Amino acid sequence: MAKTKATKTVDTKKKATPKKLRGEPKTVADAKNVEMDNGYWRLTDDEVLLRSPEPDDVYKTSDSWRVFRIMGEFVGGFDDFAATTRGVSIFGSARTPEDDPMYKAAYETAHLLGKAGFEIITGGGPGIMEAANRGAFEAGAVSIGCNIELPMEQEPNPYQNRSQTYKYFFVRKTMFIKYSNAYIIFPGGFGTMDELFEALTLIQTRKIRNFPVVLFGSQYWQGLLQWITSTMLSDKYINAADLGLIHLTDSPKDAVDFIIKTCYAGIDNGKG
Repeated sequence: MAKTKATKTVDTKKKATPKKLRGEPKTVADAKNVEMDNGYWRLTDDEVLLRSPEPDDVYKTSDSWRVFRIMGEFVGGFDDFAATTRGVSIFGSARTPEDDPMYKAAYETAHLLGKAGFEIITGGGPGIMEAANRGAFEAGAVSIGCNIELPMEQEPNPYQNRSQTYKYFFVRKTMFIKYSNAYIIFPGGFGTMDELFEALTLIQTRKIRNFPVVLFGSQYWQGLLQWITSTMLSDKYINAADLGLIHLTDSPKDAVDFIIKTCYAGIDNGKG
């Protein structure tokens, strides 16, 4: 058989050309059409649920059916957490690097809590969340990550021996509150502040009974606490007793000792 001359392989695939980005979608239907465009963040179930309907929104009648998905998340969460009786939730920035002192402090705090028999609950992401899960995991304790569906994907950290993912923030936040005996709040951004003030609001209004809320890092929190004292308290928007809901510390051991003392020294910290 005669040999044929080798031919050069030609890539017949056309180069992908980026789609022209559209403006901010006005309806859920528009959003679904552009969610796959380059540079557009992924549409989440929270966004679909919380977006106000438009006259031409083809999804405007679907909210009542979406209740069943929400109910499913609650049922699944309650089942997963049923055996969690000594949970402590640790919050803080996802942007905290491993060499940051706060990362090391969160690791040590969770490690001490784990050795003391507590179950550590975090948002399951990087930064402070990773440090806390890692501390609990390496202490041989239960290390729980409650991940959330975000427009820009959040990768779960690898130090979880129990992991859950929620589509709805309010379902996830219910799990934090319901199954926590204490909160420890490390420096963080809007999400961290959200968890802090929701807990304080629920305690202040007696929607839940008092449980320890620890702020870690006095330098970070001093400006906020000063403003709360000089403005909120001064203008009588809160009472002096409300400031007693917060314990400020720079020591992992002190944070753990405070939680142990408050939870197990005869103080009623049950939550409804």
